[in-house]
Amino acid sequence: MDNHKQKGNQIKSYEGLISITGKGLGYVSLLDFKEDIEIKSEFLKNAWHKDTVLISISAPSKRERQQGRVEKILKRNKKLFSGTVEMRENDFVLIPDDKKARTTIKITEGASKENLGQKASVLITNWGDIGKDAEGKLQEIFGKKGDNTAEMKSILSEKGFDSKFEAVVENEAKQVDANSRSIWQEEIKKRKDLRNTLTFTIDPKTAKDFDDAISFKKISDDKFEIGVHIADVSFYVREKTEMDKEARKRGFSVYLPDRTIPMLPSILSDNLCSLNEGEEKMAYSAIFEVDKNAKVLSRWFGKTVIKSAKRFSYESAQEVLDNQAKTYYNTHTSIPRSDLGKDGKEFFYELDTLNKIAKKLQAEKIQKGAIDFEHEEIEFEMDTNGKVLAIHKKVRLDTHKLVEEYMLLANREVAQFLYKMIKNRGFKFSPIFRIHDIPDKEKIAELSLFVHALGHTLPRNKNGEITGKDLQMLFKKIEGKDEEALIKTTAIRSMSKAVYSTKNIGHFGLAFEFYTHFTSPIRRYPDLCIHRILDKIINKENLTEADWANYEKIATESSQNEIRATEAEREAKKLKQIEFISSKVGQIFDGSITGVTEWGIYVEEKDTKTEGMVKLSSIGDDFYVLDKKKYAIIGQKTKKKFALGDKVKIKLINADADRKTVDYKII
Repeated sequence: MDNHKQKGNQIKSYEGLISITGKGLGYVSLLDFKEDIEIKSEFLKNAWHKDTVLISISAPSKRERQQGRVEKILKRNKKLFSGTVEMRENDFVLIPDDKKARTTIKITEGASKENLGQKASVLITNWGDIGKDAEGKLQEIFGKKGDNTAEMKSILSEKGFDSKFEAVVENEAKQVDANSRSIWQEEIKKRKDLRNTLTFTIDPKTAKDFDDAISFKKISDDKFEIGVHIADVSFYVREKTEMDKEARKRGFSVYLPDRTIPMLPSILSDNLCSLNEGEEKMAYSAIFEVDKNAKVLSRWFGKTVIKSAKRFSYESAQEVLDNQAKTYYNTHTSIPRSDLGKDGKEFFYELDTLNKIAKKLQAEKIQKGAIDFEHEEIEFEMDTNGKVLAIHKKVRLDTHKLVEEYMLLANREVAQFLYKMIKNRGFKFSPIFRIHDIPDKEKIAELSLFVHALGHTLPRNKNGEITGKDLQMLFKKIEGKDEEALIKTTAIRSMSKAVYSTKNIGHFGLAFEFYTHFTSPIRRYPDLCIHRILDKIINKENLTEADWANYEKIATESSQNEIRATEAEREAKKLKQIEFISSKVGQIFDGSITGVTEWGIYVEEKDTKTEGMVKLSSIGDDFYVLDKKKYAIIGQKTKKKFALGDKVKIKLINADADRKTVDYKII
């Protein structure tokens, strides 16, 4: 957003978000300018990365990018910084983990010699100025630098997440848990009783909270009742309670390589709300009558009581699908069996039928233009101290896709139902949608050039626009090729980001006209809000203009919180990758080129997906320069070329967990 002001002959001023590079340059993106406004370090005032600032623009120059200067800091991005406590001359200082921090932070209160070398957080009290350190007071000590727990807590704090809940929140959760037993019998009388309907969960092996379950009942040879049952968090976490305030503040659970930082206290997320095997639980359910071709014949939404008969992992459910003989078709039934074995083999018919319908749902989605951005991901094998023992590539199974399709179905149908019901009741407002805008034309033009440089074509219409089917065609052509992962990653980066909004524009990536998040209220606050809205609409309760305005605010907050959670997860993952590979200095690996710049080549190691830099100066046989059009580094004498997507042999030169940098050399 930008704001223009002009009085008389005064220079225009603009409001925007400033991004500061590691070299100390600032950039502000404004709607009226094609390129970001560049602000040199001497004109930054005391702005820090992602602050909201008021800037003035200097007279345009044909020789350089449009320049500006910061006139005023309007809003600070954050005041709490994490880092390492050190001594500089006679002062305690914090060396921020955030490499875009303007200065070191002089600790004026709370530090002692015992804190030296420890990870800590500091609250800024004085932002300093050009050539002067900022100042702050010590807030929390996380532990010794390099210790896994200290490093993880430092990352969380840096992104604004607390690893613990305040006592008032924990106590409220305990009280809700204690009271739940006394109201159980009265409450279940008000709900649809599905305890005798075959229901199970399918989740990761390491999952502790289970917020979704699937039920199955055969109606006839070509009709089935399929239920998507979601933990009824809204029954336990009421609006404006301390738990609700904390959940809204966090927005999301955060998943780090060695731990989960839940949105709700564990007494709720892991126990009271969690759809644990063999336990009767309250749920919010979306129940569909579906034919064998995946056509939805009817739908019902409401509060239920369920009982999960089996806790599958993705792997164990896949094993049932892969290994069971067709004779199991003769033993199926629609209720949990008393002879259910630990291996869940008795569920072959149900899983197989669900899987076949899920594949048809997926095919229908693809036919309408949904984009499959599926790409390789990694997971960590760690010991109890957080040391990485191995890094594996995640295997994507049919059971992953099965669960995903039914969650998409529930989210889509709830969104459409809410839209129609709200419109029918005459409300002028909207619930919280999950939206994904069409791609920006300029970014698509850049993607098209990039794809062309790698020998492929991305079709565009005469207006420079693309459809999901255009991307589908491209992905099909590159399937199995060396450049597949690189093109998919670049395509993702060129897309708009999915966000939460009360203004529905549809979901480009999924090719859905209506979409929301309903299926994960244990770990996402917008889902909890959707449950509340749905309940009020079904029960014909009144919703005020203030209610809708609050949902709009929650949508904006949630989009911002999602970014923070994603950044924390990404930084923790990168740290563990670097820690793991640091013991392999001097070893040779297979890699691929993921980026080229004027100063070096970015290379990703094949197995651990650890990205690092090859400095141009380390390639000693020629003088190499960047050819932007060819996305390549080219030797001036030999014409030797290193281009995006090229496979290379690399030697690990250095891995620095402090600086979060990895240096490779091409051999």
